[in-house]
Amino acid sequence: MIDEEAKATKEIAKTTGKVVDAARECGKFISKFIAGPLEQGMGIFEDKLKYMRWERQLSFMEKANKILTDRGLKVPNRTVPMKIAIPLFQAATVEDDDDLQSVWANLLVNAADKESGVEVTRNFVSILQDMSFVEVQILEKIYSTKKNPEDVIWTQDLPEIALTEMPNENLSGPKEEVALALSNLSRLGLLDLGILCSGARAMHAVDDTVLGRKLYEACTAKRK
Repeated sequence: MIDEEAKATKEIAKTTGKVVDAARECGKFISKFIAGPLEQGMGIFEDKLKYMRWERQLSFMEKANKILTDRGLKVPNRTVPMKIAIPLFQAATVEDDDDLQSVWANLLVNAADKESGVEVTRNFVSILQDMSFVEVQILEKIYSTKKNPEDVIWTQDLPEIALTEMPNENLSGPKEEVALALSNLSRLGLLDLGILCSGARAMHAVDDTVLGRKLYEACTAKRK
């Protein structure tokens, strides 16, 4: 047990040392341009990081509070488990994309609102961390469009339009950016790529998954 604690202490020390070294290097770099001492450069770097983190924390709190207010809630009416709350807060408060941070705020409030109609699970946090806002847009477009279980979504006009009927003319695959996004969404289990007669995967059409729909609902659901 003591050996394990010693090993853990060493690892923490190594990590701390790396952070200090990185701050020192950035301080040296900044000091070259401001004609100031190393300590001043390091101070500027560290103060900027603290300010950026504080700024994103404030932005996230404002977004979440607004959603609560819009739902007629002054405070949450359901406790969020720590195993969900801590990684969610950590991820949301370093997110520098305002639109994507709004998705995190939705996820938090849905987890804290017993009338949201959804159950937020821990894996939603890790999955959302692996998604770009374009991927969130595509997921939202697919799941908000697909109403019938037998429908597939044709991808050539994503993320602007999700087609539920096969285009009669000029059938083409998605744009490269969308194709990359679809590949990641498929990797995360949020949608199924189409299958050609040869058995190969195709991106012309995609289908929903249980996980994809549950994540979509957890990030966008309104109160019942």
